[in-house]
Amino acid sequence: MSEDKQDTHIKLGISTCLLGEKVRYDGGHKLDRYLKDVLGRCVEWVPVCPEVEYGLPIPREALRLVGDPASPRMVTIRTNIDHTEGMLRWAEKRAAQLGEEELCGFVFKSRSPSSGMQGVKVYGSSGVPAKKGSGLFARTFMNTYPVLPVEDEGRLNDASLRENFIERVFVYSRWLDYLKSGGSRAGLVDFHTEHKLLVMAHSPKHYSMLGKLVAEQKKYSPAKLRVEYISNLMEGLKLIATIKKNTNVLQHIAGYFKDELDAGEKAELQDLISNFHTGLIPLIVPVTLLNHYVKKYDDAYLKRQVYLHPHPLELMLRNHV
Repeated sequence: MSEDKQDTHIKLGISTCLLGEKVRYDGGHKLDRYLKDVLGRCVEWVPVCPEVEYGLPIPREALRLVGDPASPRMVTIRTNIDHTEGMLRWAEKRAAQLGEEELCGFVFKSRSPSSGMQGVKVYGSSGVPAKKGSGLFARTFMNTYPVLPVEDEGRLNDASLRENFIERVFVYSRWLDYLKSGGSRAGLVDFHTEHKLLVMAHSPKHYSMLGKLVAEQKKYSPAKLRVEYISNLMEGLKLIATIKKNTNVLQHIAGYFKDELDAGEKAELQDLISNFHTGLIPLIVPVTLLNHYVKKYDDAYLKRQVYLHPHPLELMLRNHV
């Protein structure tokens, strides 16, 4: 593997302008340095610019959404030319093509009438916009791939949302690996086992639900089982792993070393967990010490837990949560 790419089998779709390409209506771009230079070292980007690929020129008259936020029209601002039907036909075709890329997620350009994931302005008859829409391509893509991790680039400035999105991307990549290995019932048991503590940190409810699903998997056909599992898994992982839920998982892991650690080591570990719980230190600090003990005492179960290494360290995502 090259020094520049850490995990190039992970492909992510992205709005082309976020990579610095001058494809916007005004001939400009919206380069996002974090996405291109930091996350870009760990993934392969698959750029999509709906408006240009649909056939509009650069530069071009700006577009906006009008009408019903649930089913808006996409029209040019000045001349009121309606591109809705043409864009939707293109979007359905492009979304189908992207299925061949085996994407693990998509980063959309926020507030875009074609690519905004949510909160896009939709203008009603009064002329006052409601921030309740989704871009036509983004909506088509999300409806086509409902379990795929997606996010607006603007929301990724929030450390918790960024960590959550990228964590889901890597989970989905491992899910694709599981499917490529045959998608067996035994393989699902292994996959579930490796992700148990990660799910617990996001949603105890989904942790129980998925555990029951795996335990009773013979009630389902293999195809139905896989659909139910990944749907519930990705739904649970959308929930933010809060400080309280992470603290619960850290204490759960610490319990595995109650017979190995001496009094001083136990006190040190509990101090770190407490300091994380009160917001004095980031999650990476207690996790680093726990990883040290996992390696030192060679705990086979914990060595498999994705929670302790959910994404590349160089992304430093747990330094800020």
